[in-house]
Amino acid sequence: MKGCNLLTLITKNKGRRKLPYDQNRLEKYIDNIMQEFPNLDTQKYKQRIFNTITSSEEFRAAEITNKLILNALDNITIEEPQWTYVASRLFLKRIYKEAAYNRSYDDSKKYGNFYGLLKTLGEKGIYSELILKEYTREEIELAEGFIDPDKDNLFTYIGLKTLVDRYLAKDHDGKIFELPQERALVVSMVLMSKEDKSKRMDLVKESYWALSNQYMTVATPTWSNAGKSYGQLSSCFIDTVEDSLQGIFDSNTDVANLSKNAGGIGVYLGKIRAKNSDIKGFKGASSGVIPWMRQLNNTAVSVDQLGTRQGSIAVYLDVWHKDIFPFLEAKLNNGDERFKTHDLFTGVCLPDLFMEQVEKRGDWYLFDPHEIEQVMGYSLEDFYDEKEGEGSFRDKYEECVQCNELHKEKVPAIEIMKAIMKSQLETGTPFMFYRDEVNRKNPNKHAGMIYSSNLCTEIMENMSPTSVTKQYTDDGKIIIEKQAGDFVVCNLSSVHLGNTVKDDVLERLIPIQIRMLDNVIDLNNIPVLQAQLTNQKYRGIGLGTFSWHQLLALKGIRWESEEAVDYADKLYEKIAYLAIKASSEIAKEKGTYKVFEGSEWQTGKYFERRNYGELDDGSRLVTNEQWDVLKQSVQSDGMRNAWLFAVAPNGSTSILGNGTASIDPVFNRLYFEEKKNYKIPVTVPDLNPKTTWFYNSAYEIDQLWSIKQNAARQKHIDQSQSFNLYVKNNIKAKDLLELHMTAWKLKLKTSYYVRSTAVDITECETCAS
Repeated sequence: MKGCNLLTLITKNKGRRKLPYDQNRLEKYIDNIMQEFPNLDTQKYKQRIFNTITSSEEFRAAEITNKLILNALDNITIEEPQWTYVASRLFLKRIYKEAAYNRSYDDSKKYGNFYGLLKTLGEKGIYSELILKEYTREEIELAEGFIDPDKDNLFTYIGLKTLVDRYLAKDHDGKIFELPQERALVVSMVLMSKEDKSKRMDLVKESYWALSNQYMTVATPTWSNAGKSYGQLSSCFIDTVEDSLQGIFDSNTDVANLSKNAGGIGVYLGKIRAKNSDIKGFKGASSGVIPWMRQLNNTAVSVDQLGTRQGSIAVYLDVWHKDIFPFLEAKLNNGDERFKTHDLFTGVCLPDLFMEQVEKRGDWYLFDPHEIEQVMGYSLEDFYDEKEGEGSFRDKYEECVQCNELHKEKVPAIEIMKAIMKSQLETGTPFMFYRDEVNRKNPNKHAGMIYSSNLCTEIMENMSPTSVTKQYTDDGKIIIEKQAGDFVVCNLSSVHLGNTVKDDVLERLIPIQIRMLDNVIDLNNIPVLQAQLTNQKYRGIGLGTFSWHQLLALKGIRWESEEAVDYADKLYEKIAYLAIKASSEIAKEKGTYKVFEGSEWQTGKYFERRNYGELDDGSRLVTNEQWDVLKQSVQSDGMRNAWLFAVAPNGSTSILGNGTASIDPVFNRLYFEEKKNYKIPVTVPDLNPKTTWFYNSAYEIDQLWSIKQNAARQKHIDQSQSFNLYVKNNIKAKDLLELHMTAWKLKLKTSYYVRSTAVDITECETCAS
C-alpha cells in the first residue's frame, strides 16, 4: 500500500481547502473502528475504499465517511451481520462531529454540556422551558453525569439512522444539536418532572437506565416530542360519533386537531343512522355512513401532520348495520369512486352470535340503529353477551328480528364474511373486533361500554359520544356547553423482551416503566378537552412488548410448537403480575383512578376470571401465593390505572431498539429498508449459526400456531394486541375462514391486518411504542 497518492487531493470547506490524500491516516482510522470486530474481514473493505478514492483526482472529505458507511452496509450478510455496527460507529463519529461543531465543543468528548444544550435549543424555540423550569442547574448537571456515551454502541445503523432522522432535536435548519443519549435523558427528565423532588433524580436515573440499555421504548410521540415546544405525548385516540349533524362534524374537527398533532385515531360509526333512514320523520332522507367516511377520508389526506405524512384514521362499524356491505367495499378498487375511502382503515365489530351463524351457515339480519332506538327504545350496540352462548345482546337482537315494525334485511351470514375476507385479501382490512369477548373481559364494565378499538386494534377502553347540551350567547360571546363522553386516549410503551429476559431485569424494569406511562397522563396537553377528561378519569395505559420472535430464537424455541405457546402463557402472566403490582403500588402513593370503586379490580373479579391463584403447577413464573397477596393489596390499596396492558405494532420503535416487531414473526432474516436514494440491508437481531434456524419467515409459518400463541397471552392482557395474520396471496377462502373462526373460538379480542403477499400495507407509526 502506498502512504500517499499525490494524484488525489482531498477537498474541505466546500473546496476552499485542498490536502494530499493520506492513505496511512485513513487506514489507521478504519483499523481503530474495526478493532471491535476481529472476526470481520476488513482487507477487501479497506481496499475498495482506497480504490474509490484514488480513482479520482479530487475527493471531498465529507464523502469519505459516506463511502465508508455505504461499503460497510454493502458487506452485511446473514453470515456477517455485524457490519451494521461498523456502519453505526462510522455514522456516530459523523454526528458527534456535527453536534460538536454546531454547539462549539471538541468532538473528541463526544457529548457536550447538557445544560448548554437545554439553554441553546430553548432560546431557539425547539425545546420547551419545562426542564429548565422544573429542575435546578445542580440537578441538570447531576443528570448530565448519568449519560453513558458507550450506550450509543448498542444501535445498529438503521436504528441510529432512524433516531437521527426522525427523533433527535435539531434547529430550524435541520442541524444536529441533540445526541442519542441526550434524547433518552430528556425523555426521562420530562416524564419524571412532576415527581416528588426527594426521589426525582433517582427516578430520572432509573428511567435513563431503562431507555439507554434498550430494555424498553416509549411511544413514537413521546420519543419525538418530549421536551420539545410542540406536539403531544400520546399515541392514538378513539372517538364515538353521535348520530347528529352537530356530533358528526364536531367529531371530524376533533379528529383533525388530533391528527395535526400526529395522533392516530379510531372512530366508531355504529350509532350513525343507515342509508335511507328517516331524518326528522322524513322517510329515506339519510345518506348513511359512507358520506361521513368520505369527510374523514378528506381529513386524513388534508391534515397531513406538518407535511410529514397524512393522518391515520380507522373507522369501525357493526356487522348488523344496514350499511355494512358498502362499508366493506369502501376500500376496494372496483366500483363507484364516489363511495370510496381509500385512505381510511376499516374495522368490523363482530358479536359471538354472528360468528355462530357463519359457522352454521345461518341467516343474519341488518338493521338501522336509528330505527331500533326509535321503535325499541334502546340501542343494540349497547348490549353484549355476558356469558358465552347467552346474554343480553342475543336477546335484544332476537327482539329486533321478531319486531314487525322494524325494517330489516336478511342475508346469509357467510356472504358478509365473504365480503370481509375479499376486502382483507385486497386491502389488508377490515380489522376484526370481537365485541362480546372484549366487554366480558373489561375490568371497568361498571362504568361503560367498549364499542370498537383504535387504529392498531390493541386498545380496549370505555367509550361514549360527546353531545352538545346547550348553545347560547352572552355579552357578545357564543357559549357551547357539551356533555363530555369517554374519548379514549392511548398512552403506550413497550418492553424489549429479547434484552430484558436475557439480562433478567423485568422485575426492575416494569415498575419504572409503569410510572413513566402514568406520568404521561399528567404531562400531556391534548387539544381535545373530552380526551383530556377521559385520560384523567381512567388513567388508562398500554404496556406492550416487542422482540418476541427474537426471544424465542435466543431460547432455541421453535415458533410452531407447544413450547412457544406455553412460554407465551407463562411469560405474559409474569409481565401482567408485575404491571398490576406496579400500578397498585403507585396508587398507594398517589391515589386510585376516579372510578376504581365497583371495578373488577376492586371486587377481585378480575383475578377470579383468569383463575389467578389457582394456576401454579410448579412450573409457572408466578405462584398462587403471589397472586393471592396481590389481589388483596389491589382491593385494599387500589389501582392507579384502569387498564394496563396492550401490545402495539412497534414497527418503527423496534428498529430503534434492534428488536423484532411486536409479537410478530420476522419477514426474513435479511431484508432491506427503503430510503430515498439507498436500500439499507438489515438482519434480524442476534443472528448467528445457532439462532438462524429459529427465524422462520412469517409467510412460511402456520398461522394457527400464531393464533394459539396470541390466545395464550391474551388471557393475561387486559386490553388486546396488534395481531397480524400472514397469508399467501393464493390462500383459499375456507382456509382464511378457518383462521378467523379459530381466533374467535380461542377468545382473541381482535386481529389486525391480513397481510397477504399481494398487498402492500403502510405501517402505523403513531401507535409504535
